[in-house]
Amino acid sequence: MPATPAIICQAPRAVDGDTIRCANLARPVRLVGIDAPELHRCPANRRCTPGDGQASKRALAQLVARGRVTLRPAGDGGFGRMAAHVWAGRVDVNCRMIATGHAVRRYRRIDC
Repeated sequence: MPATPAIICQAPRAVDGDTIRCANLARPVRLVGIDAPELHRCPANRRCTPGDGQASKRALAQLVARGRVTLRPAGDGGFGRMAAHVWAGRVDVNCRMIATGHAVRRYRRIDC
């Protein structure tokens, strides 16, 4: 089975620590395999990743501002989002968010 073609993300911006929006895509993009802290308080019926959601969003914003952002779609991300593995230039954004402590591995396996 051939690899899913990469998509260029135009004018990327961080929505939170694990979701970006691209000017050329109708749906937001959820970074596959990671979970970041909530921007606001965690809903009572959920298990949320601890940490500073605002710091996580800032870290993601800095990463996607580094260079050309490309996506490898990886199915449905829930809540109307596309799931994808994301790169900023040669930087693996999903793995860098984990490595810097701004997100944790969760939901799907990714190789970092």
